[in-house]
Amino acid sequence: MRTALTLATLLLATGCGATVAQDTSAPDPVTITNCGRQVTFDKVPSKVVTNDTGITELMFALGLKNHMAGYVVDGNNTADLQTSPWKSDFDSSTKLADKISKEVVQGANADLVFAGWNYGFSESTGFTPDSLEQLGIGTYQLTEACRNGVGKQRGIMPALEALYTDLRNLGKIFRVEARAEELVKSYQRQIDEAERLTAGKPRPKVFLYDSGQDQPFTSGKNAAPQDIISKAGGDNIFGDLNDSWTTVNWEAVVQRNPDVILIVDYADGEANTPAQKQAFLEGFAPLTNTPAVKNKRYYSLPYAALVEGPRNPASIEAFAKFLAAA
Repeated sequence: MRTALTLATLLLATGCGATVAQDTSAPDPVTITNCGRQVTFDKVPSKVVTNDTGITELMFALGLKNHMAGYVVDGNNTADLQTSPWKSDFDSSTKLADKISKEVVQGANADLVFAGWNYGFSESTGFTPDSLEQLGIGTYQLTEACRNGVGKQRGIMPALEALYTDLRNLGKIFRVEARAEELVKSYQRQIDEAERLTAGKPRPKVFLYDSGQDQPFTSGKNAAPQDIISKAGGDNIFGDLNDSWTTVNWEAVVQRNPDVILIVDYADGEANTPAQKQAFLEGFAPLTNTPAVKNKRYYSLPYAALVEGPRNPASIEAFAKFLAAA
C-alpha cells in the first residue's frame, strides 16, 4: 500500500503555479461544444467557481488561478490538496465551502461555474446548469461527467479524450490555446512512455474498487480509471459498462476474476483508507479465490488522481510501473 504514497513524486510539475500570458481583450466571441451543446462566451470569465479537486487543478494547470473567485472541495479531501502538484495554488486561492450551492456561487459573484454531474451538479439539490442560467451564471460541464442520453449514465467519449477536450475548450474560453495544446502534447508523450513499460506483457484483469460493502462502486468505460488501467497495461473488468462511476454487484466481480485490485484512496482518516478496504476485501468470502486477493495484488491511487484531471497521465505512469514490476 505504500506505493501510493510515492505518487506525488511522480506527478508532473508542468503547470504548477503557472502564469500564462493571454489576450483577454479579444472582441470576438468564442463558441465551444460542451456536452453536445454549443456554448458561446462573449468575454473571458473572471470569477470562476470550481467544484472538486481535479476540476480545480485543470484551471491551475492552465495558469488560470487569477480568473477564479474560488473553489469548493469536500472537507474530507484535504489530503488531496496537500499532495497536489498545485498545492501552492490551492494555498493562495480561496476555498469557498465544502459543498457547492447557489448561495455559495452567488456570494462569490461567479460568472462561471465549472462542475459536472455528480461533481456538483445534481437535480436532487436543485444545483443544475439550467438553474444557474436562470440566475445569469454561466456553466461549463466536466466532459467525463456529461450525460450520455441513457438515464443518468455519464460519459460521451474515452476518458483521456475527455481530458484533452476540456483542456482545449478551456484554452479557447480563456484565450490560452497555446498553453492548452502544450499540456496535451506533454501528457501524450508521458503516456506513450508509460505504455512502453508494459508493452508485450500479459494484461492483468483489474478491478477498480472505490467503496461499498453491500455493492461495490467502480468505474465503467467512461471514467478516468478506464484509460488509466488500459494505458498502464491492464484491462478494466467493467470496461464494457457504458457509464463512468457506477455501482455493480459482487457476483459480477467474482465472475470476472480480477488479477489486480486498484483502490481509491480518499485519505480521509475514516473507515475508507486503502488498508481498511484491503482488510474488507480479504475478509469477504466470495473474493477469497480471486487471483488478486490470493496473491495480495493491490495498488492504490489518490481520489484526485483517478477522476478526470491533470494528474491522470502521472497516474498511468505510476500504475504502469507497478504492473511492470510484477
